[in-house]
Amino acid sequence: MTSTGDIRSGYVALVGRPNVGKSTLLNRLVGQKISITSRRPQTTRQRVIGIVTRENAQYVFVDTPGFQTRHGNAMNRLMNRSISSSMSGVDAIIWVVESLALLAEDRAMPGLFPQGTPLLIAVNKTDTLANKNELLPFMEELEALVHPRAIVPVSAAKGSGTEELLGVLREFLPVQEYLYGEDEITTSSERNLAGELLREKLFRSLGAELPYAAAVEIEKFEMVNGLRRINAAILVDKPGQKAIVIGKGGEKLKQIATQARKDMENLFGGKVFLEVWVRVKSGWADDRAVLKRTGIE
Repeated sequence: MTSTGDIRSGYVALVGRPNVGKSTLLNRLVGQKISITSRRPQTTRQRVIGIVTRENAQYVFVDTPGFQTRHGNAMNRLMNRSISSSMSGVDAIIWVVESLALLAEDRAMPGLFPQGTPLLIAVNKTDTLANKNELLPFMEELEALVHPRAIVPVSAAKGSGTEELLGVLREFLPVQEYLYGEDEITTSSERNLAGELLREKLFRSLGAELPYAAAVEIEKFEMVNGLRRINAAILVDKPGQKAIVIGKGGEKLKQIATQARKDMENLFGGKVFLEVWVRVKSGWADDRAVLKRTGIE
């Protein structure tokens, strides 16, 4: 039996520029999809809590939106504010960077890190490197830039290096009892997870056809005799975007909804009845009421 003095647990912020793989890394660590992913940057719009419990250690990860400076609408200002607040009061920070790709957005990150909080770097996407020897000078550059407590090469897509990352991270967690139950993997509600899974399919299915002018609002979520009945609205800025989402004969919307429903059933462990429609809501990204209803604020 483990003594209390052997147990460590704490909060860890996952930060980085858009599209470095923070959400993919979180899902890999948790072992379940709780944070949506796509190849498009800025997929994550809100903080997502992922809980990983290993023998004698519990890691409570806070996945944040990718910090960006190019767009100034209310949604992006709230997202950037979320990143800063997520780093306040955590026990450690993992800065996720892409292998051999230290961009201007990356170099802007160190100025945001709070003083005194242990900083580790996860160098992601190492599976894409043809020559792993190129990692050494890149890691030396990172060391000189921020003097982190540790640098760990990982591949969130393949899973390599993730257990090593947890092992290194453990020593920076305070000695205390678990903060959550051992079987918990997230604090997000099923309602919120449903909206995020639908938005992921929207991003993945439409690619570059639809700009970041879409949001998902769950209008009804109820359990009826073991069946989750979910009504969701996809919000877009313009009528032309509505036509893109619906597709010819409604086929694109049907495809998006079907894929989202399957992911929901897998995550929730039960049947889901999902009804989805599309609404035009011009300027929704600057509408605080919409941002609140969609979970961004």
